[in-house]
Amino acid sequence: MTEDRHGSIVKGMAWMLVSTLLFVGVTGTVRALGSDMSAPQAAIIRYGFGILLLSPILLRIKPRELITPRMGLHAFRGVVHGIAVIFWFYAMARIPIADVTALGYTMPIFVTIGAALFLGERFRTRRMIAVLIGVAGTLVIVRPGFVTIELGTLAQLIAAPLFAASALISKKMTEKDSSEVIVALMTVFVALTVLPFAIAVWRPPTWEELAWLFCTASFATLGHYTLMRAYAATEITVTQPITFMQLVWAVLLGYYAFAETPDIWTIVGSVIIVGSATYIAHREAILSRSSAAVDPLATAKNR
Repeated sequence: MTEDRHGSIVKGMAWMLVSTLLFVGVTGTVRALGSDMSAPQAAIIRYGFGILLLSPILLRIKPRELITPRMGLHAFRGVVHGIAVIFWFYAMARIPIADVTALGYTMPIFVTIGAALFLGERFRTRRMIAVLIGVAGTLVIVRPGFVTIELGTLAQLIAAPLFAASALISKKMTEKDSSEVIVALMTVFVALTVLPFAIAVWRPPTWEELAWLFCTASFATLGHYTLMRAYAATEITVTQPITFMQLVWAVLLGYYAFAETPDIWTIVGSVIIVGSATYIAHREAILSRSSAAVDPLATAKNR
């Protein structure tokens, strides 16, 4: 592994850490919005604001960049992500922030396996173990079989693999398309996907609801941009364990902003998740520094 490779890994992890903070901002604003507004209407307003926020970028991007040969792939990702967003909005308004975030961590399993099967990334044992340990931490928090499964829980379990598919597609697109183009086209196609559902349940929104959704769009739009930068910098399986930090931020937000006191299982699970993310980041840093002085075949064997 070269110094450039080491720099790419560090950069990818840093971008992913920033994205976890921004996406927790998304969960906080949606939670504050509440459940009075239907999920499709909340989603379309959020993405409408997203298009508005992206307008400077859209105007700066040349038309020939937006009309890419892989427009069909962008559209497919928009449909998948749009459906996932509807389920996520539904879940976010009905179950605690920590629960939504924890259930979302079934996603890295799909991402890691999918990256190996469809993107040709190496299925590194240590990375997979770190992901599995992180998911085990979420299971400690959720305790399946010991709590009643709510509709919000089922909605998030459906959203997770859909978000994973969207992540895999976006990673593939970073090979040829810029982060700006990917985020812009995703915002447009998700809005088009959600629009018919929103029209069916539309009601006049209040100014307070619009304010919260504008904040949601701001956090989410910037979060998707930093996410694309992370995917463009390094392999997707390297960045996945860092996403577990989002659960820690979610627990803190739920406690301080919404009086959602975490129990002992939430604390234990969070410690497991942080340990997983910290280990994989530390291991990648050690390997990147030592690989220049160690036989590359031996290094690969040890991983």
